[in-house]
Amino acid sequence: MRVLVADKFEKSGLDGLTAAGCEVVCEPDLKDQSLVDAIAAQAPDVLIVRSTKVPEAALAAGPLKLVVRAGAGYNTIDVAAASRLGIYVSNCPGKNSIAVAELAFGLISALDRRIADNVADLRAGRWNKAEYGKARGLYGRTLGLIGVGGIGREMIPRARGFGMPVVAWSRSLTAERAAELGISLAASPEEVAAVADVVSVHVALNADTRGLLGAGFFQAMKDGAFFVNTSRGEVVDEAALIAAIRAKRLRAGLDVFANEPPGGTGEFVTALAAVPGVYGTHHIGASTTQAQEAIAAEAVRIVRVFAETGTVPNVVNLAKQTPATSSIVVRHLDRPGILAHTLDAISAAGINVQEMENIIFDGALAAVARINVEGTIEESLIEAITAHEAVIDVTVIEL
Repeated sequence: MRVLVADKFEKSGLDGLTAAGCEVVCEPDLKDQSLVDAIAAQAPDVLIVRSTKVPEAALAAGPLKLVVRAGAGYNTIDVAAASRLGIYVSNCPGKNSIAVAELAFGLISALDRRIADNVADLRAGRWNKAEYGKARGLYGRTLGLIGVGGIGREMIPRARGFGMPVVAWSRSLTAERAAELGISLAASPEEVAAVADVVSVHVALNADTRGLLGAGFFQAMKDGAFFVNTSRGEVVDEAALIAAIRAKRLRAGLDVFANEPPGGTGEFVTALAAVPGVYGTHHIGASTTQAQEAIAAEAVRIVRVFAETGTVPNVVNLAKQTPATSSIVVRHLDRPGILAHTLDAISAAGINVQEMENIIFDGALAAVARINVEGTIEESLIEAITAHEAVIDVTVIEL
């Protein structure tokens, strides 16, 4: 299996791919047209990326079967185009959770003690203990979480270490789960904003979360509160954030911004960076050696499992629900030609197959085929399937 690595990737990951029997081509500086050209020239089965954007043109340039995002998100990949082309998209969730949580708390502490301003003045030859000796402290302050996935959950024990109670909102968070985590449940992001002294954002970027935090959210925040975002810049209305920083004396720690450069270096101008009270880092949340080694190992595992079994761990673009209306369950003797006979009968009836599996009983003498189909099943189809001498029986289950 040929693998093209089109981004920075740990040596342990490259070695792991080679050990798994893959032919590996590593070109970490590929992007835009050079990525399209490389896929066309190299004809890889698998593409591995981190921050490199993968548009439809790249996906269609060669015989790709799988794209692996060596990280948690996958918004830099045209997933809809991959689905149309029958290309799996997979990611490495949870492997960078601790690293991102560490940076989030670094930003929180830096905002409280104004560490970046301290450093800037000291480097400029200015001593100003009178100004920087004023800080509220974090102990007893309420941490509000927007999103309680892998990273959000890692924030909770760290908050306890700082003596900070936690209130959280997530679409999937229930009262029972909140009680298990030892946190308070909020009914909306705005409710979190209203009660938290520090808000930290940990949601994936998708159609539901793009622009999730806008003017209403920031209006609900306490005067002088801290806002930290280590998820994706596009979940925030940046103009509304700037207005709230100025009107409500908010401080913001941001590792992510809208319209970031696609590569590791480049010019980048954002209005947020010039606003007093904003501390920014360069989307480095997952960039620890520990996290990158763990992500590389997971990416290797995904490719190895795919090469060995044809299945894809962590796949993100399979249909959650197909148009199937019925399941045809065929118990049969484990002999050649039975599945072909069954599928021929289904095709002749004008029925579309959505999903199927064939499970073998111990001893490999009999099996059960489950075939999910879309369409009306007539008795004539059942009779056609059972006409094969090796078919034991056929059951239809309405879905």
